[in-house]
Order: sequence, then C-alpha cells, then structure tokens
Amino acid sequence: MTDKQPIIAIDGPSGAGKSTLSKLLARELGLVNIDTGAMYRCVALAAARRGIDPEDHARLGQLCGELRIDFCRSAAGERVLLDGEDVSLAIRTPEISLLTSRVAASPAVRQALVGLQQTLGRAGGVVLEGRDIGTVVFPRADAKFFLMASAEERGRRRFDELRARGVEVDLAQTIAEVRARDEADSDREHAPLLQAADAVVIDSTGKGIDAVLAEMLQIIEERTACARS
Repeated sequence: MTDKQPIIAIDGPSGAGKSTLSKLLARELGLVNIDTGAMYRCVALAAARRGIDPEDHARLGQLCGELRIDFCRSAAGERVLLDGEDVSLAIRTPEISLLTSRVAASPAVRQALVGLQQTLGRAGGVVLEGRDIGTVVFPRADAKFFLMASAEERGRRRFDELRARGVEVDLAQTIAEVRARDEADSDREHAPLLQAADAVVIDSTGKGIDAVLAEMLQIIEERTACARS
C-alpha cells in the first residue's frame, strides 16, 4: 500500500460475517464502511413493495435511478435509509434475502450500483463488502479478503439473529435458505460470487468475530509494512 488511503475489499457468501467485520475493520482503521450488500437489499425491498417482477430488468434499472440510498451512524449503530426511511431491519428478512439474489442478477441493477460503489470508493479510505468487490468493483483493491463458513454455521447465525429480533423461524429452513442463496449467487450469469485469485481466504467456522478481526488487521498491517519498506 502507498500513502494513498487504502481500498479494502471483503467478499464471501451470505452469513459469513462480512457486514459485521467490515464495520469493525473500518472503525479500527478510521476508514469509511460502504455496505454494498445493503444497496442491493434496498433495491429488492423497493421492488417487492412496488410489485416489480425481478425478471423485468428494464423496470429494475429504472427503479435504481428513482431511489435514494443513504448510510448514517447513530447511537444505535449504522443505519440504512431508503428514501429517508430507516429500513435497516426490513432489508434483512429471509424473504428479502432471497429476493436480493434474484434482483442482484439483473445487469441493469448491477451496472447502476457498481457505478455508484466505484464513485464512492475511488478516492480510497474505504472498506467495501459484497460478493464481487475484489473481482468486479475494485479488482485492484489494496487488500482483498474472502470470508467463508459452513452453510450450517451461517444458517445458525442467521437463525439466532432473526430470533433475537422476535422473528419466528425454523433452523432447518434457515439453513436451506442459506444454501439456496449460495447456489443462486454462484450460478447467476452476471457477476457471480467468485473468490479473487489474490484474496486472502479466512474460514470463520468455529471462530469468534474478535479472532477474525484480529487476523484481518494483522494481514493489513503486514502488507502496509511491506509497502513502506
């Protein structure tokens, strides 16, 4: 890395801990966190509310131009706003999670949001997480991570998260939905979930968030030291 503020890319499947770790990493390093996954979830939520067919790519592309997506930090943490409405919880339901994978496969949606992500992150000083940050959005990112965990563990994490919010869910069904999301993300034609060849792979199965964060910080510190030498 150079004196320019870094661009850090975090990719991986749903439930691998990308959102949590990108926020923590950004806070530790004094960088800006850009939750790209939340952007796609916002489009999916808006499409569901307006009754837009996820196969109607033209209408989805038009929808992207009509939406305002903002991120703000409050005492309660980072919040996601869709046209001024706090949708931080609404975009995390199982239904929206599955719909997001279909909406994100639309070339029109990806073109619109990738362009926005590149604009937001081009100057550096950012952490971005998603499924194609290191391969499509910023293939020349200064540091790339690919987070993974077993489908069973990711399903349990999602199950616990939803139950904590008061959502009645079934563990077996939640794990099945995680596997279905993996398949949809990996098999889609446009920008599928792929591991960048130069990404550092971290399997978080059986590991706590603090341990994974420490591992990522150490890797970034080592790369920074090498660049300075």
